[in-house]
Amino acid sequence: MNDFTTTFTVDASPDEAFAAINDVRGWWTGNIEGDTRALGDVFTYRHLPEHRSVQRITESMPGKRVVWHIDDAELTFVDDRDEWIGTDVTFDISERDGRTEVRFSHLGLTPGVECYEACSNAWGFYVNGGLRKLIETASR
Repeated sequence: MNDFTTTFTVDASPDEAFAAINDVRGWWTGNIEGDTRALGDVFTYRHLPEHRSVQRITESMPGKRVVWHIDDAELTFVDDRDEWIGTDVTFDISERDGRTEVRFSHLGLTPGVECYEACSNAWGFYVNGGLRKLIETASR
């Protein structure tokens, strides 16, 4: 499968990257309800009227990995409004030559799904823009 993936490297520690990823309100704009920091936390993201999704944190390994499972979703700008349901969002963190690499993937967001273009562009904006900036700012 060709799941959407994007990677960036920052001058920050893996622990700083992990903390920023879990500070979802700091980088993913929209209305977020619920806790976003610990294994088992469930949170709802809303950017109405286009998007509502419920994420459950299914993996949380400090400085290494965070995984969200999409339990429920509604995307109003595509015909298959629930195509995110059952997909996983992953953040893999690793140290590379004294820097930290963050590899983001949305498993199930492939070129064959209707929202691929719009959703991959949005993820690119939020991950490569907002999340990267939050990590870089926190490490200063």
